[in-house]
Amino acid sequence: MGQNTDNDSQLKVGVVTAFPPGRNSLNEFGFYLVSHLADNNDVAEVTVFADETDAGAPTEIKGSSASVTSTTCWTFNGLLNPFRLLRAVKKSNVDVVLVNLQFATFGDKRIPGGLGLLSPALLKLFGVPTGVILHNLVENVDMEDAGFANSKLIAKGMSFAGRILTKIILQADYVALTIPQYVELLRESYDADNALLAPHGSFEEISEPEFGIPQSDRRRILAFGKWGTYKKVDVLVEAVRQLEERGFDDLTLVIAGSDSPNSPGYLEGVAAECSDMPNVEFTGYVEEEDVAGLFCNAAVTAFPYSSTTGSSGVLHQAGSYGRAAVLPAIGDFAEVIEEEGFIGQYFEPEDATSLADALCKLLDDNELNAEHGRRNYLAANGIPMAEIIDWHLIHLNRVLAKKKR
Repeated sequence: MGQNTDNDSQLKVGVVTAFPPGRNSLNEFGFYLVSHLADNNDVAEVTVFADETDAGAPTEIKGSSASVTSTTCWTFNGLLNPFRLLRAVKKSNVDVVLVNLQFATFGDKRIPGGLGLLSPALLKLFGVPTGVILHNLVENVDMEDAGFANSKLIAKGMSFAGRILTKIILQADYVALTIPQYVELLRESYDADNALLAPHGSFEEISEPEFGIPQSDRRRILAFGKWGTYKKVDVLVEAVRQLEERGFDDLTLVIAGSDSPNSPGYLEGVAAECSDMPNVEFTGYVEEEDVAGLFCNAAVTAFPYSSTTGSSGVLHQAGSYGRAAVLPAIGDFAEVIEEEGFIGQYFEPEDATSLADALCKLLDDNELNAEHGRRNYLAANGIPMAEIIDWHLIHLNRVLAKKKR
């Protein structure tokens, strides 16, 4: 490992993350995290410890300040991931490591997925200053609905194991969460004084868009994500059918993204079910350069979830482009997103009529649509990721300074 010195105050930062062109969870967040690190004047080098995929070598990034190199050293559902990561980090010249993490980052199978979550603690144990960006908590995941358990007994067992893994993750030097109530939960339930708040941040500084329904001969409803577990578009398809029966004859439903790893073949089945609907489009995986056009052409974005695992990265994207959203009225989800400054038209989960009603309000009222889009834009762009990077660098430097003492 490298050693930051007083003569060279710039950090050499390692980032453990899923990364494009791979399609594992948090790959997009990882891409922008590395991009902003590479543009920060306090960073000399960034090393990406990325996932091995069939999609090819990690996407190249040319930063304005730091050089960026990548090494693929772990695999989704790989049993040896913690040790492979440790070996790769120890062989590198990084000063500190930042781990971009959620509970299914390293796998959707229980044993390899759980073993991967030991990585931050293992890195710290071997003397590597380590910070974690944790995007969800086990307390906020419905194990059955998310496809991780097929019975209530197994779900309870997994929740118990998840609490143990949370305690292990908290062995890192600090754990950053994007939502205030998550920080409070870790401090109160786990006595974690190293749990800190670091908002999601906006990926890019996007010029203020046109708010409201785009001028077009079609009004597009966009659903974007990994589909098939607690995110299911069947209810959205049915809602669009109902809207057509109400006289909406200019709608196009755009279903963007791919199957969840837990639900292979799901979208193929949906496509077969709605083969009689020429106004339903399936885009498949969306390349980064196509994301902006997808959102900017949408009249409304829809989130047909039956449960949630915390804040929504897709909602942050929708907000970045000034889009209005229909959102499920689930537990504390509304409280979570409203704490972040977002707004939505709410519907009852898995209720097609309620979803159709919510869509109708935003499709028929351009003024309301524009108001929602403007508020979501301000929420998504309130704190640029560049400022969040500054926050992480302050804390990583503090960790490094303590280690030198």
